[in-house]
Amino acid sequence: QVQLVESGGGLVQAGGSLRLSCAASGRTFSNYAMGWFRQAPGKERELVAAISRNGMSTYYVDSVKGRFTISRDNAKSTVYLQMNSLKPEDTAVYYCAATPRVRVTLAPKEYNYWGQGTQVTVSS
Repeated sequence: QVQLVESGGGLVQAGGSLRLSCAASGRTFSNYAMGWFRQAPGKERELVAAISRNGMSTYYVDSVKGRFTISRDNAKSTVYLQMNSLKPEDTAVYYCAATPRVRVTLAPKEYNYWGQGTQVTVSS
């Protein structure tokens, strides 16, 4: 089992920044590729960013490219999502997830473990 705990969400004005963290425990963190997903009210959960086990490969959904950065610190068993130039449409519950796959993984069904989520609200 892998336990994931997100933190860093909150209320921010448009144009502001937040840094989400996801701390993992239970298994060797470097054996998992990681992803950040988000779900807004009435919408399906979508992948925002993903990172490979060694951190060398990343993926971003088009709507956040150039604004969000995913990174990981395997020594600290933590994955981060730096969010800059936030927009009201970024408002959602953000979840981190872990998959035993080596490479960047896009499909939600490939992720075995999920955090409880952290709310991000961007006001206009």
